[in-house]
Amino acid sequence: MNLRKWSKEHTKGFLLGFVTPLVLAPLVLWILSMTQDYYFEQLWNKFRLNKPYQIKIITIAIIANLGWFYLFLNKERYNFAMGIILGTVLFAPYVIYIKFF
Repeated sequence: MNLRKWSKEHTKGFLLGFVTPLVLAPLVLWILSMTQDYYFEQLWNKFRLNKPYQIKIITIAIIANLGWFYLFLNKERYNFAMGIILGTVLFAPYVIYIKFF
């Protein structure tokens, strides 16, 4: 990808790919709290303090970006799709850092 050809669509896709997991992580925790008969606060504290658990929840939330990716890919809006991929890849250093350090 050439940075000289960066467009507003890339930026919008990047922001969508980055914000979607951040918004969906609490939703995933809420769904887990409902299905497993825990209080949301218990799972939220576990999410904040337990790093391996945090990786699992973030990974589940990142999977939602596949829906956005395929939606924009089928509509042939490749710049949005590329931005979503870049927003998703931005989580990789954080996950690697938590996993190994």
